[in-house]
Amino acid sequence: MYSSAGIAFYLGALFATRAAHAQYTLGVTYDASNFFSSFNFFTDSDPTHGFVEYVDAQTANSLGLAGTSSGGVYMGVDSTTQNPSNGRKSVRVTSQQSFNHGLFIADIAHMPGSICGAWPAMWMVGPNWPSSGEIDIIEGVNTQTTDSITLHTSPGFTVSNDGSDPSTVLVGSDCGAGNGNSGCGQSTSDNQNYGDGFNAIGGGVYATEWTSDHISVWFFPRTNIPADISSGSPNPSGWGNPLAKFSGANGSNVDDYFKDNQIVFDTTFCGDWAGNVWGSNGECSALANSCEDYVSNNPSAFAEAYWVVNSINVYNQASNATAVSNTSLKTSPKRFRA
Repeated sequence: MYSSAGIAFYLGALFATRAAHAQYTLGVTYDASNFFSSFNFFTDSDPTHGFVEYVDAQTANSLGLAGTSSGGVYMGVDSTTQNPSNGRKSVRVTSQQSFNHGLFIADIAHMPGSICGAWPAMWMVGPNWPSSGEIDIIEGVNTQTTDSITLHTSPGFTVSNDGSDPSTVLVGSDCGAGNGNSGCGQSTSDNQNYGDGFNAIGGGVYATEWTSDHISVWFFPRTNIPADISSGSPNPSGWGNPLAKFSGANGSNVDDYFKDNQIVFDTTFCGDWAGNVWGSNGECSALANSCEDYVSNNPSAFAEAYWVVNSINVYNQASNATAVSNTSLKTSPKRFRA
């Protein structure tokens, strides 16, 4: 039987645990009803030097590269054109709103598969890169089968991964490494969280929590989505260890390095990561001498290089998370990996 003191202690510990995660209220939902009116199409040259031609909304719609599929938001690539002169056509979109803190819950039914030459990503980035930070939530290249989660910042931000899933490995702790280009990454080991494995289970939910204390990313397979997410009352304190947790180390503060981030989806080809590691991937390098040659000459290989996003729910901290007006899309290029 509990004593009154024991009960008081228990309740105090319970409330302290809950307080460690902010209470969240829904700020905005993106789905098939409003996604393309809420995201802008990027049409500049690829900052990561990919063999890609990002097209505008009208072109994407006319070519069937953007639209809806099974009630979700569809974003694909050209999988029919042989030897495209300006790179393979694709879509890159950026949210018109920017965010500071929050809980970002993305329900994704399909992502680009584990395909030689492809480099898909869902990420967040602020203006004047890398000074406002970048959060790579879903990212990989070529035949990769597990997600790489990475932060990129201006020099000075270091992290620990205390609290991450035990199977996740911290690749580097200096998020400003290589002038932000290399960043600090965590390698995951679950082959259901990326590419072909992700698609085989019908996708799932990626949840990203951004606070002053940490940036954490969870993945939940389609059949294991927490009930509080499905009900619209997400409570991260009940989700267990995140797939990756980045906490400031050595006095580093998240708020000094991350602000005004926008949500981005893209699929590029080759470039500074997928292209640079082509020769070290035996499966891919056996198909062509270079990444560009393969992507150019094998359009049908990219039939599965598409996103279907059911929804993105952005929850605000009850006290201080905000969405701000659109910032310049052209000052937020994606980093590259050396």
